[in-house]
Amino acid sequence: MPLWYLIILAVLQGVTEFLPISSSGHLVLLPALSGLDDQGTFLDVAVHVGSLGAVVLYFRQDVAAAMRGTAGILGGRRGSEERLALGLFVATIPVILFGLALKLTIGTDALRSVALIGWTTLIFGLVLGAADRWGREVRRAEDWSLRHAVIFGLWQMLALIPGTSRSGIVITGGRALGYTREDAARLSMLMSIPTIIASGAVLSLDVAAEANMALFVDGALAALFAFGSALLALTLMMRLLKSVSFTPYVIYRIILGTGLLIWAYS
Repeated sequence: MPLWYLIILAVLQGVTEFLPISSSGHLVLLPALSGLDDQGTFLDVAVHVGSLGAVVLYFRQDVAAAMRGTAGILGGRRGSEERLALGLFVATIPVILFGLALKLTIGTDALRSVALIGWTTLIFGLVLGAADRWGREVRRAEDWSLRHAVIFGLWQMLALIPGTSRSGIVITGGRALGYTREDAARLSMLMSIPTIIASGAVLSLDVAAEANMALFVDGALAALFAFGSALLALTLMMRLLKSVSFTPYVIYRIILGTGLLIWAYS
């Protein structure tokens, strides 16, 4: 894999993973736009691992609290950290079940079409805009309950459709429930950790046979570039949310989705 392609792949993944504009949609489109072969599942996993490292580092205090909460649950404690850990676990179950159902039925490749990505990019961008425009800001992350964790998890299921955006759809659900922009994004990012771990574990079974030293080197470089770009994008977005709504991302999705639909049907 050419180095320039690895850099573009990794930076694209890192920047779009946590912005509500769909990383998977962009990764599917990259081969079509560049004229090169699909990067394959191994590199997809590698760049997701890199972005995972970025979110763990950025939210390291919350991650540490969730880890303590996990130990607390096993020890019979019931506090705020235990509630966070249990909420993250509960919110991850729907996407795992739905992902396995897709894998065993139609398969994920059936969903990797430009037309579908165009529609999901456009439609869920408009849904995000509506939720952000009319959603109240009356709840914080500390108000997260198991009931809301289930609802967040059901929203997250839709992210398995390319173009939806995992962060975007979870933020949409959070804003619809009245969470502030910052806290909806914060919970979305924390939910990404067990989700990426679970999906990576499943995909690793598919890529074990194709792995070789050259691919490992490419994967390591891609993960490193994805880590750096994801950390930068995450830092900028969380800072901007103090003063800017999600409208710029909605506008971007409308333009991108419309362009993809014109391309798909022309």
